[in-house]
Amino acid sequence: MRPLLPLLALLVTFASSSALAAVSPDFEPGLRLTPRPAEIRLGDPSCRGPLAGDVVTELARVGDAGAREIVADRWNPLGIRATKTRTVRLWQGTYRSGGDEQSYRLRVSRDEIEIDSHGPQGRFYGFVTLAQLAQRTSDGTWRIPCVEISDAPALRWRILSDDVSRGPLPTLRYFEERIRTIAAFKMNGYSPYMEHVFVDPKHPLPAPLDGLTGAELRELQIYAGRFHVALIPEQQTFAHMHNTLRWERYASLAELPHGYLISPAAPDGEKYVRDLIDDELGALSHSPPFFHIGSDEPSDLGRGQSKALVAASGEGSVYTKHVVDTANYVLAKSGARPMIWDDALAAHPELFGLLPKGLVFVNWHYGNEKTYQPYIDRIAKGGFEQMVAPGALNWNEIYPDLDQALPNIGRFIGEGKRSHVLGLFQTVWHDDGETLFEATWYPVIYAAASAWEQGDVDRARFARDFPSAFFGVDDPRYAADFANLGKARDLLRKSPREYGDYLFWSDPFDSNLAGIGKALDLSAIRLAVEPVIEHLRLAAPPPLHANAAAVMHLAARRYDALARDFQIAAEARSYYDDARANADGKHDDYVFRGLFISKYLLWEMRDTMLELEPLTRTAWEYENRASHEASVLERYHLAAQRAIERADRINAATYDGYVDRKVLPTFDEALGLTPAR
Repeated sequence: MRPLLPLLALLVTFASSSALAAVSPDFEPGLRLTPRPAEIRLGDPSCRGPLAGDVVTELARVGDAGAREIVADRWNPLGIRATKTRTVRLWQGTYRSGGDEQSYRLRVSRDEIEIDSHGPQGRFYGFVTLAQLAQRTSDGTWRIPCVEISDAPALRWRILSDDVSRGPLPTLRYFEERIRTIAAFKMNGYSPYMEHVFVDPKHPLPAPLDGLTGAELRELQIYAGRFHVALIPEQQTFAHMHNTLRWERYASLAELPHGYLISPAAPDGEKYVRDLIDDELGALSHSPPFFHIGSDEPSDLGRGQSKALVAASGEGSVYTKHVVDTANYVLAKSGARPMIWDDALAAHPELFGLLPKGLVFVNWHYGNEKTYQPYIDRIAKGGFEQMVAPGALNWNEIYPDLDQALPNIGRFIGEGKRSHVLGLFQTVWHDDGETLFEATWYPVIYAAASAWEQGDVDRARFARDFPSAFFGVDDPRYAADFANLGKARDLLRKSPREYGDYLFWSDPFDSNLAGIGKALDLSAIRLAVEPVIEHLRLAAPPPLHANAAAVMHLAARRYDALARDFQIAAEARSYYDDARANADGKHDDYVFRGLFISKYLLWEMRDTMLELEPLTRTAWEYENRASHEASVLERYHLAAQRAIERADRINAATYDGYVDRKVLPTFDEALGLTPAR
């Protein structure tokens, strides 16, 4: 056994190498690492690091199965295979002084790789960095550059919160891929947000037919543990419970009839909530570090069953009692620290003194605000630990609103780091039931980097590094693709419809939306995304996360189709009106030309929807279970059918109207459109 390097010797090595600033010319300048380590010292330019293939053999002897899998998950698709050109010694040591259990030091020389850490987590993150270090040289081989890295996270907890209750519900395979991927970017918590999707053996009615079982929840916890990721259940316990309360068995628990809030005045409401908590915790192999009790947005409180209760005690007191009772139950049942969204209690800071001090506030704010510091300070002054919760801004969108999401993420996490919050709780939501998990990686990994790195993450540098770190390619066009998708979303801001998906499914012939075509620069939207379509149509699928690239391609096509549909609405009307203006029996060539083109444009709309449907189907089935798929795909069928029916109406106006009777109704009459309200 090789003796461990003393800490002092390591410090001297790091200090003495500070004058060296370049790797071997075989390597591209700079290391494309995400997150960027706290301290990087590049080796002597003459140092030619080991072949990655030589390292593969040594990796087989690594005791951490998750670390081996993270490296293999990246290296195998890149084509890195075991070789034995020369012996590479892979050492794992232990720091001789105190420090962060997630910190590590990684040193690569010609024949040796050494990872020193305080324990398993730090060692795992050393291997995560090693996985990204492999670089392709000019002769086509993969090498590990000579480098010394010292690293530790800025925030202790870096958690991804995934909404699995509004439609998209991952398969077990994709849950595992999601967990494995966040671990590869140094996140250490995964929190599935649940309303009704858990198949509770005591209450099986609410869950979808392919809901999340206790056995699956247990399997996910064990799987996540392999990658040093904690599974943290989020179970709504107050509001957002309509899919339970819609069932007649549970209707008596609702604040308003078949509503969204479990009424604090309902005698059996607390029992139902405790059954859920018991059975979810009971399904796990061990207690999680946290259990999220939800309880955000209780807007119906006091409007129904609990009206008298709220009138007597006050809304804040009634709500706080729910939080105290539920949080204390979680603590007593499992020892897990209860978490809660901050919004409802933020309005009643005078009640903070009633709350158990072990409660963790999840401080969520999604707008691109100049500062989030007042929200952080409010909770800190109450004496509570908190996690900052920015959003991926993917909900109801064709693709995440990157121009708003990245400032929200970067600024909120940055202020959280400077305020020494407990961690990050990055949120992904699927409010409209059709957005895709695979569309969210760019903002999610930007959040992971922001929570790990000590300083702010430069967005230009992140954009440059992301294709290599995530897709495994050095293709700068991917950075341009993200920029163009963000530009397309930004160009939609002048629309009265707030979200991209809402506008996509709007009827472009709706007379109440007639101003959209003039408010939006439709040509600019299409010119932004068509280079994305061209690139992703012709480029070979990237070796890593190819499906995420396919979802980018789908998003670009949907933006293009959105703008094109509003162009068609104007063009079809114009061609039809030109035909009608010439319907005097003397200019039939103009008449038929205008009518036929108007019909063909509607067929174009039909064809576009039917082209998008299989792309959406493939993307959906890659990640999700089947239960909600039909409701997503049906919208494409309905839009195509609407276009077919309108084309048939143009055809009827052509032959039944003009050919048979030499009359043409107006465009609105021909299509059966209603006047603007």
